[in-house]
Amino acid sequence: MPVFALVLVGMFAEIAVMIAVGNAIGGLWMIALLLVGTLIGLQLVRRQGAQTMAAFSEAVWKRQQPHQEMADGVLIAAAGALIMVPGFISDVAALFLLFPPTRKIVSRRIARKAEAAALKFEHDRRFGPGQVVEGEVVDVEPVIITDRRELT
Repeated sequence: MPVFALVLVGMFAEIAVMIAVGNAIGGLWMIALLLVGTLIGLQLVRRQGAQTMAAFSEAVWKRQQPHQEMADGVLIAAAGALIMVPGFISDVAALFLLFPPTRKIVSRRIARKAEAAALKFEHDRRFGPGQVVEGEVVDVEPVIITDRRELT
C-alpha cells in the first residue's frame, strides 16, 4: 500500500508541475520541452550504459568482482525508466541518477541498507526472529523412575 500511495502522490505532483509549466510558457512549448528532455535523457542513458558495460567487461576481464558496475547498471536502467515517464520531476530524478557522482552516492546508500538487511537476515536465521531474553541455565538432577506399573 505505501508504494501505491507514493506512485499516486508522484503522479499528482507530475501533473501539477506540468500544469504550472504549461501556464508559464504555454502548452506547446511544454510538450516540446518534455520531448527534448526525453531525447537528451535517452542519449545520456545510452552513453552512460555503454560506459558502464565497458567498465563491467574490464572488471570481469581483470577477474575482479564488478559490484559497482552492476549497481551502476541497475541505476542507469532505473534512470531510463524515469526518462520515459512524461514529466519534469521524473526527468530531474533520472538526471540525478545518470551523473556518476550522484549515482555513486545513491549506490553507496543502497549498499549500506542492503548490508544491514543481510546482517539482520543472518542474525534471524541463526537465532530466530524476535527478542533475546536474558536468563541462566540451571542444572537439575534427573529423576529416575525405577518402579513401573503396567497399564491393564
